[in-house]
Amino acid sequence: MRRRVEEIAGLIMLSGAFAFVPMVHASDVLLLHGHVYTAATSGPKWAEAIAITGDHIDAVGSEAEIEKMKTAKTKVIDLGGKTVIPGVTDNHVHLWFGSLALHGFNFSTPEYNITADADPQLFASKIKEYAASHPKEAVLIGRAFFSNGVTTPAPTRAVLDKIIPDRPLVIHATSEHTLWLNSKALALAGITKKPLPEEAEEKYVLRDAQGEPTGILREAAMEVMERAIPDPPLDEKMQILSAGEHYLNSFGITSVVLATGGLRDLAAYNELRKRGELTLRTRQAFGAVAVNHHWSPQFLADLEKARATYHDDWISANMVKFFMDGAPSAPLYTTAEYAHIVGELDKRKFQVMSHALSPAAAKVVLDGDEMVEKEDGPRDRRFRMEHAGRVNPEDLPRFASLKVIPSMQPAFCCYKGGMPSPYAQGKANQWESLEKSGATLEFSSDWPCSWPPSPILGVQQATLRRIRRTVTATGPVGPVLSDDEPEEKITVEQAVVAYTRSAAYANFTEKKLGTLEAGKLADLAVVSKDIFSLPHEEIGTATVTATMVGGKVVYGKLQ
Repeated sequence: MRRRVEEIAGLIMLSGAFAFVPMVHASDVLLLHGHVYTAATSGPKWAEAIAITGDHIDAVGSEAEIEKMKTAKTKVIDLGGKTVIPGVTDNHVHLWFGSLALHGFNFSTPEYNITADADPQLFASKIKEYAASHPKEAVLIGRAFFSNGVTTPAPTRAVLDKIIPDRPLVIHATSEHTLWLNSKALALAGITKKPLPEEAEEKYVLRDAQGEPTGILREAAMEVMERAIPDPPLDEKMQILSAGEHYLNSFGITSVVLATGGLRDLAAYNELRKRGELTLRTRQAFGAVAVNHHWSPQFLADLEKARATYHDDWISANMVKFFMDGAPSAPLYTTAEYAHIVGELDKRKFQVMSHALSPAAAKVVLDGDEMVEKEDGPRDRRFRMEHAGRVNPEDLPRFASLKVIPSMQPAFCCYKGGMPSPYAQGKANQWESLEKSGATLEFSSDWPCSWPPSPILGVQQATLRRIRRTVTATGPVGPVLSDDEPEEKITVEQAVVAYTRSAAYANFTEKKLGTLEAGKLADLAVVSKDIFSLPHEEIGTATVTATMVGGKVVYGKLQ
């Protein structure tokens, strides 16, 4: 079967026309009467129908051509003219944190924003309501908007102690760079008046004038709390993760890179696969929020074990995530420190992705990546810079020249509020400039740091340079037209490519994913409206009606 598919793929590539299939071959499923965007770089960008056998695409072409692959056993599905795009590769998600937000309480969504500042009574009552309905949860976990204490005063544990005095309560900031804890949670983490032994963690524990912890942990200090929270029982963890998977599937997302985590997380996803419940192709990047990597035998052993164990189309692990800065913080590495560790990884052919929000951090990444290339010689590395929100003008052309891939999030476009110097300096999210420079721009969500993780909304934001809303202490505001660099908007097709073909390329999976072509894996999303022809202001009204991964519908219905 595999050989037959490859033969068909070769004939189609040689044809140079619509998906011409000279011989009749039976397919399992035919998707007809569609408006199919293939995202292909050679051959037609648009088609009418798709033939699928097993988990692969047999052919993509006109209805007349694809119908030749029909037999009495073939399932025929009428798409009713709906738009079909390749399955979305979301190369930057925090699936466990997002799944926890779905499982716990989430006070910051496009529909509402509940904060302790704006409505303390409602904030308290909603948490109490959740706690009462989850009496067996040893640690209560939620998500809300609150100050991290950098530019405005942060809340304290006393507020949460009045709400929940008898159980640990952990609230994740919407940025996922700050935690707000009650006294029980601080005690569970072992955070007292005594300074933490690790200087890098102690630095980000907010304390009052008497040295007592206020309840706010930022950046690397968050790991102290994360380490202290026990994993839920396996069945419960699988249920939590499965809900997160299906939530992402509902937006047409079929593949993800897990931007934080390690070996323990991989074991959980492998268990989902064993149970037949894995509906996302997952790739693990080793890293924790604002925590520095240190080269050591154990670090290398964990990476090698992960890569040797997980290396197929469903679960893989050959990537390391660096945090070059926090939100905000000064660069966490010198260029030499960064280049040394990246160089050691590069010699072993691990891929590297590096979080950089500020121009200073972006420069360290580009300088370090350049040093590694000069030392180790040219090869297909596909170094990635996550966010690349603000970059020095002189550094912008270096993405193309160094072949560093900017991995950016449309949901973060145009937002200046609360970003202290130097993060608010310089142009923001220079999508069009990066496209014109020859860089490979790819889009992702950084879910749950953006909510919802919708590529369709991302396409709208990229074409309008308009954020859906601004989260403030007094509630949602928006939509708001960008007040900076509206000329950096891009086209619908460029945005879709950034979520599909370019995202697969950034993930080293472009030979199997990212476009709808014969021989590739049957990962696709069906969209309710033609986002390519809609007025840009209306793109966000489209929804995903069905998502297919490996030839199986994992969300919605095709008919």
